[in-house]
Amino acid sequence: MDILVTGAAGFLGSHLVDRLLADGHKVLGVDNFSTGRPGNLAHLAGNNRFTFRQADITCDHIEISSQLDRLYNLASPASPVDYHRLGLETLDVGSAGMKAMCELALANGARLLQASTSECYGDPAVHPQTEDYYGNVNPVGPRSVYDESKRFAEATVTAYHRYRKLDARIARIFNTYGPRMRLDDGRVLPAFVGQALRGEPLTVFGDGSQTRSFCYVDDLIDGLVRLMESDAGAAPVNLGNPEEITILDFAREILKLTDSAVPIIYQPLPQDDPLQRCPDITRAKKMLGWQPRVGRSEGLNRTVDYFRQVRGG
Repeated sequence: MDILVTGAAGFLGSHLVDRLLADGHKVLGVDNFSTGRPGNLAHLAGNNRFTFRQADITCDHIEISSQLDRLYNLASPASPVDYHRLGLETLDVGSAGMKAMCELALANGARLLQASTSECYGDPAVHPQTEDYYGNVNPVGPRSVYDESKRFAEATVTAYHRYRKLDARIARIFNTYGPRMRLDDGRVLPAFVGQALRGEPLTVFGDGSQTRSFCYVDDLIDGLVRLMESDAGAAPVNLGNPEEITILDFAREILKLTDSAVPIIYQPLPQDDPLQRCPDITRAKKMLGWQPRVGRSEGLNRTVDYFRQVRGG
């Protein structure tokens, strides 16, 4: 198949490109490098089934040389550091960019998968989070540029499916980790690992009782591909690991894994920071035959090894 991946130079996008190429497809990758890195795709130089174009999906025309079969839209800042820095751009990519990708998919008769997020649930009052939960999102809070961009993107995809018969899928992605994450992206896992490797105290916000669940990148990418090729339709599907852990216990895991004896320090909890975040993946199990297979210990070892390599030791 001929497949377009937007956000191809990002953490998830580059892993998705690898998977699609390994499956024998031709891939066109698009990224404007606002958050993605050329180095994430450097290993694909000379691969005759991969083409890359630097472009911004919110304003640039994406020239397609052959008929597209699939379009994976992963274009968006995704980490707090990035979407706070690029707030207006984040809103643009979920509105103008999303509409442009829907139109491109329709013009090619391609199936589209939108990479959405668990942030659509906000600070949830339902636990674990199911796809029929509408969420508890502050539309004017500091996280709103990302949360509402993704929620609007879901509404756009749904409207194109309903009114224009777009063949579409929506993946609500929960915390994902693995090689090619940036140590400075502001998310809890690289923040803890970076602090531990530098010999700095680990910063826990609040009392550390808030929970997260962490899905290894290989499992998440497998879920995306299965969802794209499924008969799930346009209803959102949660993809994540339901194994929940408190932030404080997670910090202790990182200290043990990195053989670090630095202390844990506490700072006030940021506004609207979710107190619980854990997916109900019943729908993914039934529709896709999917569930995570890489345990947190194995995945963390691979990820810490990667961070040690990029730091040079």
